[in-house]
Amino acid sequence: MISIESLEDYDKDLKRLSKKYRTLERDMEVIGMVLRTHPDANPTFSFRLDGLGIKTCVIKVKKIASQSFKGKGVQSGFRLVYAYFEQEEKIVYIELYHKNEKAKEDRARIKRNFK
Repeated sequence: MISIESLEDYDKDLKRLSKKYRTLERDMEVIGMVLRTHPDANPTFSFRLDGLGIKTCVIKVKKIASQSFKGKGVQSGFRLVYAYFEQEEKIVYIELYHKNEKAKEDRARIKRNFK
């Protein structure tokens, strides 16, 4: 079974966003269950981030359903960036943000933590 870990920066992101979006921690548990069965990129919902200059497979999920946004389905606006290590059967959450707070993922954070 695929294990899921997280960076300290991700944990801070989750804590900060959970204050505003009360269901986010539960929503992320559901995402974890989905990623354990389908960890690789799934077009329209997620895609690989290319052009980082690193070997690690980094994927961005752009459609996340959240109970905090009733009636919006996967159009909640949350974005999750994670690294997928197929050989080790491991996922590492890197970043979580809302698209209204920032436009793109923190590529410096990704490069700082992965090669």
